[in-house]
Amino acid sequence: MGEFLVVSQTPESADIIVVLAGDIRGERILRAVELVKGGYAPRILVDSAMEMYGVSEAELATTFAVQGGASGEIFEPFPIKADSTFEEAQVVDAELVRRGIRKALLVTSNFHTRRSLRTFETLGSGRVRYLVIAAPSADFQPDRWWYTRSGKKTLLLEYLKTLNTWYELTFAR
Repeated sequence: MGEFLVVSQTPESADIIVVLAGDIRGERILRAVELVKGGYAPRILVDSAMEMYGVSEAELATTFAVQGGASGEIFEPFPIKADSTFEEAQVVDAELVRRGIRKALLVTSNFHTRRSLRTFETLGSGRVRYLVIAAPSADFQPDRWWYTRSGKKTLLLEYLKTLNTWYELTFAR
């Protein structure tokens, strides 16, 4: 059940890396930095849908990565108003099209990969090719999720969100 949620495609050269919002541990931003260091894209668009104590998620993530040794010049904060991956995909895709981006690597938590890729492919303009790259998650091990409380909660919540997304993409459009 856990492995079904995870889709991690092989990275390819891309115009940009997009770090999806919602990571509180820095796992997504650090995976994106690895991809830049590997030569897959020159910069990282850091999607930021929330603030914590008046500081945007993008700023927190970027600061965390820079403190870990990443160059601050590779990051582009991108604050948005979105309450879901559904809304996030529409806003991010429109921005990438505006910039003339043709291929983007989407970096998100392993459990969020299947749903986010389907959402971006379905709601996107079709002008950007998306590859999803899984960042590891301390809260979710796909082959051992049932051993921890956080793994069980993550699996249940992601399946509920996946069903809701399937319904919205199929019937609510």
